[in-house]
Amino acid sequence: MTKQKPGLNTICTHVGEVADKQFKGAISPIYMSTSYAYEDVDVKRYPRYFNTPNQEMLGKKIAALEGTEAGMVFGSGMAAVSTALLAFLNAGDHIVLQKTLYGGTFNLVEEEFSKMGIEYTFTDGLQKADFEKAIQTNTKVVYIETPSNPLMTVTDMKMVSELAKSKGIVSMIDNTFASPVNQNPAEFGIDVIIHSATKYMGGHSDILAGAVAASAAHMEQIWHKAKNLGGSLSDFTVWMLERSLKTLVLRVKQQNRNAKKLAKWLNQNTHIKAVYYPGLKSHPDYALAKSQMSGFGGMLSFELADELDAEAFLKELKLIKPSMSLAGVESTILSPAQTSHALLSAEERAHQGIADGLLRFSVGIEDKADLIADLEQALEKVVKDSLNFSL
Repeated sequence: MTKQKPGLNTICTHVGEVADKQFKGAISPIYMSTSYAYEDVDVKRYPRYFNTPNQEMLGKKIAALEGTEAGMVFGSGMAAVSTALLAFLNAGDHIVLQKTLYGGTFNLVEEEFSKMGIEYTFTDGLQKADFEKAIQTNTKVVYIETPSNPLMTVTDMKMVSELAKSKGIVSMIDNTFASPVNQNPAEFGIDVIIHSATKYMGGHSDILAGAVAASAAHMEQIWHKAKNLGGSLSDFTVWMLERSLKTLVLRVKQQNRNAKKLAKWLNQNTHIKAVYYPGLKSHPDYALAKSQMSGFGGMLSFELADELDAEAFLKELKLIKPSMSLAGVESTILSPAQTSHALLSAEERAHQGIADGLLRFSVGIEDKADLIADLEQALEKVVKDSLNFSL
């Protein structure tokens, strides 16, 4: 009889628990020690080796959520991104990256890779021909992000993975915006899956963490680089992340529902110029998103009508918080040009299609009627101010 794979909520709640063998507590105990015995032990444990009890078991939960053989947690999303990339790239190697990426990843590549002798190419678009054109004889990694930050472009994961495999290239994805609830890239053949666990995995805007999931062989290569770079995570934060993951599915599904409703409302509002959300049928990648996502996510972006002041709009919001990060249970909003993509030049942002007035909206778990009411009252005020100014 085939053993049934546990459901996502069961994985979130039970897989990767640290058993409390002494007191039989219902939750994982925290092992805060930075020094462990090395004699007569199966594993020589040390926090920088990513193998304390809490680190090791949380890695198993991450792997179970993504359907891979192994997982690791890091001190931040960028620690996860940089370590995973550098595990497979050396001087003289080349990487292909999709055109639309998180600003921190773009900046890492632009500022650091040339110093290391690593060559790189950003694709002109997201079609197979764009990736094929960018691949060189020394290409070792293809890196994508879908849905992308902040324009919610969608990349065909199966196409990328098959192209990479045909040429012996490692494929990587930033799966932060989708979360393991909405998308499992391993099912489409992607080799290495990266998360800023600060976001949906943490979900409460109170921890900083990263995560990587991959095969055991790929993870072994990442681990060898990770222990040298030192981007490990404190065990208290590891414990906090494990606690937060228990409600991941519940949170994300509510955020999915809210975001889809709000995207439709914004899309029908005459004062909104454009809405970017893969769950809208008007989104150019809707069919692709539907084919590879089980939910469309809690992230969307939009632009106000040209005559409206985006900064004034943010200041009028009462419930939705203008705030730097995303994916918490509370709804937040920001200007990518001033925050997540501020390190890019105006020309680089324009190349990615990021307008200065673009607003990225991380939809929380609040009642959708209250979120709509907040957007509505803020819009009414900036529209009124615009009319008064024109007079």
